[in-house]
Amino acid sequence: MVAPAIDSDTGGEPASDSQTYRRAVRDLREGYAQRELWLSLGWQDIKQRYRRSVIGPFWITIATGVQAVAMGLLYSVLLDIDLRSFLPHVTVGLIIWNLISASILEGADVFIANEGLIKQLPSALSVHVYRLVWRQVLLLGHNLLIYLIMLAVFRPELHWTIVTAIPAFFLIVVNMVWVALLFGIVATRYRDLAPILGSLVTLLFFMTPIVWTTANLQTMGGEAAQRARLVEINPLFHYLDILRAPLIGEDQQAYHWYIVLGCTAVGIALTMVAMRTFRARVPYWV
Repeated sequence: MVAPAIDSDTGGEPASDSQTYRRAVRDLREGYAQRELWLSLGWQDIKQRYRRSVIGPFWITIATGVQAVAMGLLYSVLLDIDLRSFLPHVTVGLIIWNLISASILEGADVFIANEGLIKQLPSALSVHVYRLVWRQVLLLGHNLLIYLIMLAVFRPELHWTIVTAIPAFFLIVVNMVWVALLFGIVATRYRDLAPILGSLVTLLFFMTPIVWTTANLQTMGGEAAQRARLVEINPLFHYLDILRAPLIGEDQQAYHWYIVLGCTAVGIALTMVAMRTFRARVPYWV
């Protein structure tokens, strides 16, 4: 009986099994099964980052709250928008944006930053992605304090559609996983990707209706109203809308969900191809 060939680029795995979709799916399943590990590591990341700090991760809450108030006050004057309706729009938009942008920026460095663990700890690659996502969810939980304060102060008129925020949140978390996996693999091989993504995310921040609204542009009429339609080509706008709209009581169109679901399907497909082809090479690239 002949032993299966071993490929030196696949971390010692049989060449017939290392580059298959079955092995890629198994990595995701094994990573999730090790949740005690990544739950603990993610929590330790938060504690270590704010070690010896009196209020710990609530510094991020304070920074986000101050930024939201400052931008809300400034742009409400510049755009002549009622502050009572605009500040919740900016506040919730910033909270969600921090979650989305972190999955892109930190996702690009997720394997590079965990080089030591990848080379020394025999675990699935997806463990490091789950750790990143869990860490960002914890930070989101701290930032939700700002949302509760905003509800108490401005009392926006919420509707039953607020329940759609639950599936929207889980859909965004699923997207965070594939984004971090895909960008993490590619950026590990091509190190120029991380700074490119940093510049792109900064650009997308201003192209996404966070500190401005599409409704305000549409009321201007003419070219401004037509240019407001250009925001539709920005996929992050749709991700933002499916979660922000129900949280602040705004109306929402179903097509936002269709676009997000479509992007999710395409992203997962691309990620599975990347996992199948390059997953075993990541330990050598880092």
